[in-house]
Amino acid sequence: MRKRRLTEMNIKVSEVARLMGKSEQFVRIGLQRGLLPIGTAIKNGSKYSYYISPKLLEDYIGKDIKGNERNKRNDEYTS
Repeated sequence: MRKRRLTEMNIKVSEVARLMGKSEQFVRIGLQRGLLPIGTAIKNGSKYSYYISPKLLEDYIGKDIKGNERNKRNDEYTS
């Protein structure tokens, strides 16, 4: 089985909300309005689809997806 790279993954809105300590609605509206620099919201008819980049999310919240703290200055990880 091929191992997926971090840049190939899409993270669910619910997971992003949990990681940020915010509501799912906060994340959706932030993406729709272009206020959260972590991904994109695309409107298709009356519904939205969301793409959330793991790399952009990590850069924004200062943690890797596994929950380790991250030093924003030089991108080093600490447990």
